[in-house]
Amino acid sequence: MRVWTRTLSGRLSRKSLFSLENMAEEDNQSIHNENNENNRVRTLKDHMNSTRTNAPSCIVFPPDASHFNFKPGIIQLLPTFHGLELENPYLHLREFEEVCNTYNDLNCSMNTIRLKLFPFSLKDKVKT
Repeated sequence: MRVWTRTLSGRLSRKSLFSLENMAEEDNQSIHNENNENNRVRTLKDHMNSTRTNAPSCIVFPPDASHFNFKPGIIQLLPTFHGLELENPYLHLREFEEVCNTYNDLNCSMNTIRLKLFPFSLKDKVKT
């Protein structure tokens, strides 16, 4: 009797159910592939919930950051930095601080405002 089975690479193949050659091949694969959890077949749920591919943000917010309320209009005022060779990062920081200084929030400090808004000023490859 022949049945369809999936190989470790994910391809379908037909095998005899009671073949000594197939049994020896499967034993050989189980001996040499000790990381079977890496070779398992991914389910549809695994494909929908992808793994994280980039590192989490290195910005650590102070305790008063939860009280920060910003208006969406300030995001459009922020300068953008793309990380190109022609762009000056120091000029970007100076322009960023000028925009942040125009925004006042009584519930949190100026450093918290800058930390919260800075990721919105980064674009393209600099953001990753």
